[in-house]
Amino acid sequence: MAPDAENTPLLPDLLALTGAALVPVETLLDTALRTVRAITTKGDRIAVSLIEANQSAAHGLAWLATYVEALRQMQAWASRLDEQGAFGETEGLIHQIAFGEYLWQIYGGIPISQGEIIRLQDLGLSQDDTRVMMVEAVQTLTQKGNTQAARTRLVTLMQEQSANNTFGATGLEDELEMIREQFRRFAQEKVEPFAHDWHLKDDLIPMEIITDLAGMGVFGLTIPEQYGGLGLSKTSMVVVSEELSRGYIGVGSLATRSEIAAELILCGGTEAQKSHWLPLISSAEILPTAVFTEPNTGSDLGSLRTRAVKDGDNYKITGNKTWITHAARTHVMTLLARTDPETTDHRGLSMFLAEKTPGSVDAPFPTPGMSGGEIEVLGYRGMKEYELAFDGFAVKGENLLGGVEGKGFKQLMQTFESARIQTAARAIGVAQSALDIGLQYARDRKQFGKSLVEFPRVSGKLAMMAVEIMIARQLTYYSAAQKDRDQRCDLEAGMAKLLGARVAWAAADNALQIHGGNGFALEYKISRILCDARILNIFEGAAEIQAQVIARRLLG
Repeated sequence: MAPDAENTPLLPDLLALTGAALVPVETLLDTALRTVRAITTKGDRIAVSLIEANQSAAHGLAWLATYVEALRQMQAWASRLDEQGAFGETEGLIHQIAFGEYLWQIYGGIPISQGEIIRLQDLGLSQDDTRVMMVEAVQTLTQKGNTQAARTRLVTLMQEQSANNTFGATGLEDELEMIREQFRRFAQEKVEPFAHDWHLKDDLIPMEIITDLAGMGVFGLTIPEQYGGLGLSKTSMVVVSEELSRGYIGVGSLATRSEIAAELILCGGTEAQKSHWLPLISSAEILPTAVFTEPNTGSDLGSLRTRAVKDGDNYKITGNKTWITHAARTHVMTLLARTDPETTDHRGLSMFLAEKTPGSVDAPFPTPGMSGGEIEVLGYRGMKEYELAFDGFAVKGENLLGGVEGKGFKQLMQTFESARIQTAARAIGVAQSALDIGLQYARDRKQFGKSLVEFPRVSGKLAMMAVEIMIARQLTYYSAAQKDRDQRCDLEAGMAKLLGARVAWAAADNALQIHGGNGFALEYKISRILCDARILNIFEGAAEIQAQVIARRLLG
């Protein structure tokens, strides 16, 4: 790597240094796994009750493992770029700051929310256990990696780059970067100029946008060609979601329900269901919505009460659902209901492809047997949220997913990898939008005779946004690549979603802080970005649930 400036704060032999620093943190993680496993084991098995009783340790383990995996993927990214001759000063500073900061946080405390910091002693580690980090590579990076000089230099380099830039090479192949450019251009022309107005008026995203995206293949991006899709990779889905969400999270989320529905049908549907539904979803001739959550269950999907009762060859659905996105103008619901009334857990749940008539503003739910009302929300407004009530709602028997009852929960679990990867991508897009807006404001706004960006604490905020966005991006790309290789990646996808959501919120919050009082005014876009960023830590698995899932997988 050849630095672009003579006085760069880049450390010499950076890749060797960061590579050496990985060894002690991986050892530390192994030790933490043993200590947490010891307090969560009953007999010869991991006990869920003990994980919950020792939640700080278990969730802390999840975050520690996420940090270690994030650093591994940053090292892999940097090494690839170096081999390609593309590891420049910008990338070097991002890499150096990432290691300098995350190593310090591992040692001193990982912020898992605004008021919660997990420290190594919370995982049962002793001072002797932590001495593994007292090696030269870690000490050099923690002392000299994330300095004011490094952050200031990084932001100087960022200002010299195009506004379309991701601030540092992504490491993806040219074809994916061409896809990024195409959707970045679409977002700049068709989304960004109007998104804030849609948000303020609480308007639905115009159908013209959906039509345009359908023409670009967004709704069938990863659906196999034999079923009318483009048959592209999950990594391409990440890039598309990232750039559309950079324009507006609502637009970046339009394809989420199509992704979930397609994954459900591909993994659990009959051949007849695949042949019928997938081409319609791919072309956006029909729009799906996901109908899973109930008012009193939240993340506890196993305790759903909505029931489906056999009525001849068909079913009648009765019950209540909530937080249903884009419910009014969609054509089909992937609807989870209980077909076995004798069960009280995830067994006995079945998934249905429940057809409905799209509604209008005046009559949002015209289909007999269902009604609903809008839930007013802070952000994420472009598709609207609804609560629904079903009273004898009719579903064709042929629309039972897979044709067999009792498979619904398992079928839903199979979609979580893709859904969480896509949510991580949306988080990256929202974070990148916050950085774009924050950097532009810091350059334009003058205080005390100079631009805000010239103040070290302002540039420091911007630098850390860029660094953490790249960390989350590389972790997300890795999970998508694992999915593309048909390898199990629920752990990596969960980590990407967990970290990405925190990064998006931090970026939005810091960008608003850079705006000062103006950031609190509705007329400024950053106020919308803050509201949009907040949901990412809740949907597709709240941060606490996500940490629990990761911990259980790690402890195994």
